[in-house]
Amino acid sequence: MKKNWLLNACLVPVLLLSACGTESSSGEERKQGGVGGTLEFYTSQPDEDVTKLIEGFNKKYPDVEVKAFRSGTEEVVGKVQAEKRAGDVKADVMLVADSVTFEKLKEQDLLLSYKSKEIEHIPDDFVDDDYMYTGTKMMATVLAVNTTNVKEPKETWSVLTDKKTKGKAVMPSPLYSGAAAYNVGVMSRQKKLNWNFFDDLKKNDMTVVQGNGAALKAVASGQKDYGLVVDSLALRAKKEGSPIELIYPKEGVPVITEPVGIMEGTKNEKAAKAFVDYILSEEGQKLSANLGYAPIRQEIEAPDGLKSTESIQILDSPLSELYKSREEDKERFKRIFGN
Repeated sequence: MKKNWLLNACLVPVLLLSACGTESSSGEERKQGGVGGTLEFYTSQPDEDVTKLIEGFNKKYPDVEVKAFRSGTEEVVGKVQAEKRAGDVKADVMLVADSVTFEKLKEQDLLLSYKSKEIEHIPDDFVDDDYMYTGTKMMATVLAVNTTNVKEPKETWSVLTDKKTKGKAVMPSPLYSGAAAYNVGVMSRQKKLNWNFFDDLKKNDMTVVQGNGAALKAVASGQKDYGLVVDSLALRAKKEGSPIELIYPKEGVPVITEPVGIMEGTKNEKAAKAFVDYILSEEGQKLSANLGYAPIRQEIEAPDGLKSTESIQILDSPLSELYKSREEDKERFKRIFGN
């Protein structure tokens, strides 16, 4: 992939159904090239985002019944792997945290190459060379700070290892969250952080929860002062009235792009391609921006409150190295923090 950087929560399928077909919807289906049937969508997106995405897609393709399974990236991938072993991968489209996850699926020949008509509007850095997957947005992991508890927040990751913040910080688990797994891989390979940073987090009683949502909730409620959270979720909570500020540490931040890809064994290829096209389209990207994300299409402005990639220091590591070492990184994290 042409890039150096790239780049919660119940394990219960969420079934979202489009309206029953009518004469008008049949006419719309003909207008949209006869796209219909059932589409199995596996994702790690928050429930609200999944609902909004499917609602937007169904306005354009009302005769596609989208069934969504939502959980953390690691559990979504685990479900696909279990289905693969059983010889019946049910997913048609997958959208999860990071490109490292998709590299694994690509190596296992689980992805279908598809060059969406929308790719011409997306920077090459976010498109797989073989068109197996494409980034959909940009999400940085930042420090979410409870402003009621912390009056003068510091713009550095080292605040998490300061004795004054012992037991007052929270982070998502890389054993559940794909974004967290990516963060661990990248941050452990930085000279100024490395694995010593995670050893020090453990010594300072860092709390590890499942996903970004749980980490954000702990900070928003005041239970914790600091949290490692993706910027879009922190910004959404702030706009909803939570006492939260986003801090982009001066050392730099990891960035993921939540890629989307079509599964090789899709049973509804036409609908799967239409779904990917919609996500990457101007309409789909405006929806993403309205939900609080920085769009992957450069002509669409990011929401107020998010910093652009040009204004922050980005922590990165070679994609191939992150992919090859992911399981080892997770095991090392487990040895430090436990299960």
